[in-house]
Amino acid sequence: MRYLPKSSADRQAMLDEIGVPSIGSLFETIPAEYRLAGDLNIPRQHSESEILDRFRAFAGNLAGGDAEDLAARPASSRLFASFLGAGAYRHYRPAIIDSLVQRGEFLTSYTPYQPEIAQGTLQAMFEFQTMICELTGMEIANASMYDGSTGAAESILMACRVTGRQGAVVARTVHPEYREVLATLTRHQGIPITEVGYTAPGADQSGRIDLAALDAAITDQTACVLLQSPNFFGVIEDVAAVAAIAHRKGALLIVSIAEAVSLGILRAPVEADIVSLEAQSFGVPVGFGGPYCGVIACKEQFLRQMPGRLVGETKDADGRRGYVLTLSTREQHIRREKATSNICTNQALVALMATIFLTVYGKQGLRELSEQNLAKAAYLESALHSAGGRPLFSAPHFHEFALATREPAAELNARLLEQQIVGGLALDRWYPELGANTTLWCATELTTRAQMDAAAALLYVPAPAGAALPEPQQTLTGAR
Repeated sequence: MRYLPKSSADRQAMLDEIGVPSIGSLFETIPAEYRLAGDLNIPRQHSESEILDRFRAFAGNLAGGDAEDLAARPASSRLFASFLGAGAYRHYRPAIIDSLVQRGEFLTSYTPYQPEIAQGTLQAMFEFQTMICELTGMEIANASMYDGSTGAAESILMACRVTGRQGAVVARTVHPEYREVLATLTRHQGIPITEVGYTAPGADQSGRIDLAALDAAITDQTACVLLQSPNFFGVIEDVAAVAAIAHRKGALLIVSIAEAVSLGILRAPVEADIVSLEAQSFGVPVGFGGPYCGVIACKEQFLRQMPGRLVGETKDADGRRGYVLTLSTREQHIRREKATSNICTNQALVALMATIFLTVYGKQGLRELSEQNLAKAAYLESALHSAGGRPLFSAPHFHEFALATREPAAELNARLLEQQIVGGLALDRWYPELGANTTLWCATELTTRAQMDAAAALLYVPAPAGAALPEPQQTLTGAR
C-alpha cells in the first residue's frame, strides 16, 4: 500500500468535515491505558538514500547468504567505490525523479510545436530556464543543448556572430574532451583557436589560467575567451580577473561549468557574457557518457544569437497565462545559413530531471549539498596527503583535486581496483607535462568516510631511502 503523507492542513480539513475538533478527541473513546502516551521505541528516522542502502543490504543478504558468499560473487555484481569525476559526477538522485519523468505525458511527448496540447511540457521547460538563470546570474537561458561540450562549442560560434570577429582563446584547463569537440566544430569554419596554459607546479602552483599569457594571446580578432570554473583540475578560477582582461580588449567571456552542483556554494559567474553549463549533476545518472543536458545562458542583449530552444511566457486571447516556443532559429525552422545552430534536438526529458532535482532540493538544500561535497573532498585530500600523496595546485578547489603519488597512476589504480576501488583519473593522457604519477580525485556526498580511508590506506607505498615524489614539468602555453 502506498504511503500518502498528510499535512497539518489536510488533517484539519478532514477533522472539520466530520465535525471533530482534534485528533485526540477522535480517539477519546479508546480507554486511556490503551493509548500511546509517548514516542515509539524505534530507531531514528532515515533519509531516502539511507533507506535505499538498507534495502540493498537486505537484498544482498537474501541473495547470497553470509559474508563469505557475498565476497565470493563476481566483481561485476558488487558496487565499487569510485573516485572518478572529470565531467561526470555521481550524486544522489531522489526517487521522485524517475517516478515523474516516466509518466506518459513526459516520456512519450513529441516536440511541443503545438502549444495548445503541450502546456505541461512547455511550462516544465520554462521553469528549467528560470532556475538556470537564477543559478548562473544570467538573464536568458535556453532549454537546452546536447551536453556541456556542444554547449561550450556553440557558445563560441555564438560569440563570433555577436562580435563579428573570428577567433577564440581557450584555457587549457577546459575539459580536454570539450576542447576536442570544439576543434571538430570549428575546424572548417575559419575560426582559429589559441590555447593558453595554466600556472603549473614550479610557478605559483595555483592551477589557474596564466593571466599574463592570456593578455598576450587576445588580439583584435578574438571574439571570446573560454574559461572553465571549477576547471578540469577542480580549481576555482578568478572569473572577474579574466573578464577584465577579455572585456578590455573587446572580447566576450564564456564560462563553462562542468559541475553544476558547485553553483550551490560558489558565486555565480556574473562577469561572464555567456555561461555554458552541463546539468548532469542535477539528477541525471552517470551512464556511459550520456544522455546529458547542456545549457547556454547569457545576457539579454545576445538573445537573438542564442542557439537551441527557448520557451517564452505569454497570454492567450482570454488573458490566461500560457507558454510557447519562441525565437527557435534552428535549421528545422529556417534556412540553414540563417540558423543559429544546426543541432536540431534538445534534451527536454533530461532537462526535466534537472528541474525536478532543483525543485526537490531548493535553494538551501542545494547549498547544503554543495557544502557536503566540499567537506568530503577536503577530508579525502587530507587523508591522501597524510598517506604520502602531494596536492599539485594551491588555489581553492570544489570537490576535485589533482594529486602526485610515488608510483605511476596505472600501477596505483590497478592495486586499488583489486580492492574494488576505482581510483583517480590519470592526468598524463591529456597533460603529459604533469607526468605519469598524477591523478585527478573526486568526492561527492555519495563517497563514504570508510571508502576514503580505505583508498588512503592503499595509497602509501614505501619509497626508497632518499627518494622524493617526482616533480611535474612546466606546462606549455601557446596556439595549436
